[in-house]
Amino acid sequence: MNNVLKFVLLIIGIGLIGYGIYNLVTPEFSIDAGPLQVEAHGDNTQSYAMIVFGILSLVGGLAFGKR
Repeated sequence: MNNVLKFVLLIIGIGLIGYGIYNLVTPEFSIDAGPLQVEAHGDNTQSYAMIVFGILSLVGGLAFGKR
């Protein structure tokens, strides 16, 4: 049972970090009209929170097996 929980925490951590970085890098809104290109970037607080929770999940998964 411990190995399953450790594996799930690691997978969730990797997923959260990947999704947070993806949301951080990609623009939210983009318009391409001839020579004019407009990109809108919003607040990145949710992306940073996902990355932090992903890191906490990875640390928890790695530390869970050492008990």
